[in-house]
Amino acid sequence: MTVRIAIFGSSGFVGAELLRLCAAHPEFEPVRLFGDSQAGQSLEDVHPQLALAYPDAKVERYSDDALNDIDLVFAALPHGQSQKLARTIVDRDLAFVDLGADFRLNDPAAYRLWYGEEHQAPDLLDRFVYGIPELDREAIRNARFVAAAGCYPTAAILALKPLVDAGLADPDSIVVDAASGVTGAGRALKESSAFTSVAESMSAYGLLTHRHTAEMEAALGARVLFTPHLAPMNRGILATCYATATGPMAPEAPIDALRSAYAGERFIHVADKPPATKWTLGSNAVQITARYDERTGRVLAVAALDNLVKGAAGQMVQCANLMLGCDEAAGLSTVGVYP
Repeated sequence: MTVRIAIFGSSGFVGAELLRLCAAHPEFEPVRLFGDSQAGQSLEDVHPQLALAYPDAKVERYSDDALNDIDLVFAALPHGQSQKLARTIVDRDLAFVDLGADFRLNDPAAYRLWYGEEHQAPDLLDRFVYGIPELDREAIRNARFVAAAGCYPTAAILALKPLVDAGLADPDSIVVDAASGVTGAGRALKESSAFTSVAESMSAYGLLTHRHTAEMEAALGARVLFTPHLAPMNRGILATCYATATGPMAPEAPIDALRSAYAGERFIHVADKPPATKWTLGSNAVQITARYDERTGRVLAVAALDNLVKGAAGQMVQCANLMLGCDEAAGLSTVGVYP
């Protein structure tokens, strides 16, 4: 089976990562690569690292007829952009995995609160399934339209949900401190993500109101204080998560809850050793650990992942594999690039 794919946002970092993963996929064939800002350029000029995999490919400007003969759509666009395209894709009943934030929240009032604007297609919100395969596998398998989870929420939710579900963590006490590599800010030129701003520095941003908070709260059924940080690295997320323990527990109870929840999962490794982002570089893997601190009466969970793979393109491919009946791990690696 060959799955013909259209990629919106193919000229960005996530678009490039989607193409890299599809090149190793036995069934996925990207055939339409949309990217308005660099339309007309060869893919080799936009992403030289992909030249051998796609020697004749070009980035093009989108038109509705460009979706003829397409089986699967990936969209890696800034928030607000997928809403403008979704109705055409949904009406054609094309399998659709969206990485933007447009369809992750099923309440238009929540979207207005966190994104500061009205949703342009509120009637489509309930057509989309939220996409973290380890937690939403059957819903994704039976869906045509999936809103893949954000990078920060994926790390925090996977770290915390087993602890909340097991009754070990008070859901009203959660604090998430997470750091991301600069690629999380996208490819557009910005002073805040320029080398001279980021090198040898680390900064917090989005204090109290970061939009990804809404996803975490919805998935965890919790109240979350989330503070993101920009770290001087290309890619990766490290999420350090805290909550008040619901009561005294055995020291190994939190990590046992993680091991029980993720037993048999191909992309999640639960270990005693605290994780590092470098261990996940280029892979779809998540490295997680957890602790109970008797002295403070708190539980601690730490997760590391590659923001461009499990936090973005890899998660999209994993969701699409489920939707289309492929091997869930097709095109995806569990092995990080190290050093």
